[in-house]
Amino acid sequence: MLDREGFRPNVGIILLNQKNQVFWGKRIRTHSWQFPQGGIDRGESPEQAMFRELHEEVGLLPEHVRIVARTRDWLRYEVPDRFIRRDARGHYKGQKQIWYLLQLVEPEWNINLRATSHPEFDAWRWNDFWVPLDVVVEFKRGVYEMALTELSRYLPRYDNRGRGYRGAPRPRNNINEGEGKGETSESQGSEVSMTVQFGFIQTQIRMELPPGGSFDPDPHNSLDKPKPEGQ
Repeated sequence: MLDREGFRPNVGIILLNQKNQVFWGKRIRTHSWQFPQGGIDRGESPEQAMFRELHEEVGLLPEHVRIVARTRDWLRYEVPDRFIRRDARGHYKGQKQIWYLLQLVEPEWNINLRATSHPEFDAWRWNDFWVPLDVVVEFKRGVYEMALTELSRYLPRYDNRGRGYRGAPRPRNNINEGEGKGETSESQGSEVSMTVQFGFIQTQIRMELPPGGSFDPDPHNSLDKPKPEGQ
């Protein structure tokens, strides 16, 4: 099923775990890695096609994931002639895709690359969100970059208070609602930030403290100790 321009409707899937890492699959009998994707059949909506491909390629069911976001419009890539069957050359041009950002909400042991008799992948791993595009087939790299960039704004943010992930920060109102009404609002909590080094990666952590709370860095953490002179 092609559109007037020769592009086949398709869906792409970016699957997150609870650390915002993504499912990264190795195409069967190749050295290429990619996200799950597949064509939209006649009569299917993009969402229906996404859930079908999710099961066929990764073995997951709708109840194993939640939809975080999707791309607003179609993203297109052209396929070089050498990758197109001879009988399709001249009228098949490439793929146009709607990309979905999903989050796994059940244990990862539900992932099954052999859910069907025609597997797409023979290995998989969790990878950082910004996947290495040099291992993706060249003509797909532009679409991958566009999809990752558009969907990155919807990445769930980790809540350091132990409540798991949430989609967006809670609004903070610094104005007492009771002002002007003769009411006294409860005291607000405070927020502290600290920088933590993990190997070569430095990250900023924000923690919200209860009213009256305080925070002292771990005195045994070498990051908080002054460095000796001359180093």
